[in-house]
Amino acid sequence: MNDQIVTDMLINIHCAKCIGIDAVPVTVEIDIATGIGIHLVGLADAAVKESLLRTMTSLQSMGFRIPGRKIVINLAPADMHKKGSGYDVPIALGIIAASGQRDLPLLDRFLIMGELGLDGSIREVPGALPIVELAKNSGLKGCILPEASAIEAVEYEDIDVYAVKDLEDVLRILSGEELCDDLLARNHIADKCSPEADEDTFGYMDFSEIIGQEGAKRGVEIAAAGGHNVILIGPPGSGKSSLAKAMAGILTPMTLEESLQTSKIYSVAGKGNPAGGLIRQRPFRSPHYSASVAALLGGGSDNIMPGEISLAHNGILMIDEFCEAPKKILEILRAPMEDRKVTISRLKSKVEYPADFMLVAATNPCPCGYYGEGDRCTCSPSRRIAYLSKLSGPIMDRIDIQLWMNPIDTRKLVERRPSESSSTVAERVRKARNIQKARFAGEKIFCNSAMNNRQIEKYCPLSKECKALLERIIDRMGLSARACTRIIKLARTIADLAQEPDILPGHLSEAAGYRFLDKRDIFEV
Repeated sequence: MNDQIVTDMLINIHCAKCIGIDAVPVTVEIDIATGIGIHLVGLADAAVKESLLRTMTSLQSMGFRIPGRKIVINLAPADMHKKGSGYDVPIALGIIAASGQRDLPLLDRFLIMGELGLDGSIREVPGALPIVELAKNSGLKGCILPEASAIEAVEYEDIDVYAVKDLEDVLRILSGEELCDDLLARNHIADKCSPEADEDTFGYMDFSEIIGQEGAKRGVEIAAAGGHNVILIGPPGSGKSSLAKAMAGILTPMTLEESLQTSKIYSVAGKGNPAGGLIRQRPFRSPHYSASVAALLGGGSDNIMPGEISLAHNGILMIDEFCEAPKKILEILRAPMEDRKVTISRLKSKVEYPADFMLVAATNPCPCGYYGEGDRCTCSPSRRIAYLSKLSGPIMDRIDIQLWMNPIDTRKLVERRPSESSSTVAERVRKARNIQKARFAGEKIFCNSAMNNRQIEKYCPLSKECKALLERIIDRMGLSARACTRIIKLARTIADLAQEPDILPGHLSEAAGYRFLDKRDIFEV
């Protein structure tokens, strides 16, 4: 190695910081000058400051010298908080280059992130997908990431993503002396990240395993076809949780755009696809009803992480025992269900995460759970009303399909006749989704439930007969404007399942029939 310490060279390394599902550029500047000490500036948090000792130890273990001069490390821009251990590798490279111990001519052509181990190994960092996207948009030659992180981004084209295991691999790439194609992520893990790689990773319950409940199955099929929210109400053992879990098995695979959005959320949360590539299977999240507000919405101080609501983006958020949850937890769902995004504000930061999910709620009809089963219910009407009072008007307005599940008929339970399989139902859902995909091409939405008022006017025209029927339904049930628009969107989905180009009166009638909870006196008898 070169014994001469370079003292007049300023080294810049491209890095990044994730804010929401987007990455913003960060530059690590290293300067070695006359003086003593190592100085880290640029609003670094404790994890970044601790990296100094970790980085120096790692460099020494690999045979590099720590210059006995003043080393100034600046993380720019200086007014933005930097958090995490991903700046270890850039800092180490900056010291090596600034001290002249290695010639790294390609250092300014890559975006580099990674955590250093004391032996020079490189550990994964979260946010690989937004980081690679930033490098691509910035016109850089490529991106150098830890192997476990790089495999998330192998499907990005027009940019080289290198998967490295240790610091020596990074030095090989930056020296420019060899091609290093063996380190390209797409070359040595391409077989792991085919679009079909993760399709069968979840063992969902099959529809054929659920006995009876044909009406509820129909409602769940409609919900899956149009991306609608659904609540299942019934006594214990009626199959509410089983049907909710089976719903995940009839959903269509995500489109490329949906897959990229969901994968970026999981990447930022450090939960990227372990098999490599984008996440293709729609997420199914089922937090316990006692989960905290931060666990559902997301949170943190400087580094705001996504919560369960955002992790369910383009998939299902299932909450069992819905009416047992604190009312505060239920009410925080209102804004994300309507806006399809979560905005988390802190004193010095504000982050927005997408949250376009299907809510699948399951609850008993009363505290004892047996209302509707003859004399088994021991609850008074006032107790039943108090129990379901957590289902406030604003919440129920946002739930398109309300399903009452009766106990399973004894005869059906004993006979156990086979019913339709999930694959048969999924085929009908797929055809309906394909109709919506063609309908909304260029609209930046993917299903009927996401339509706004302008799109409803455009894609859901009603005949005179349908308008007259809708007026009667609104007057009889006392529906809000939001509930009215949701009935129209639900009718559009029912028409798509029937392969009908127009909404018919029968579609509106069926859609309105799924809003029985709007009848105020239903639990007073």
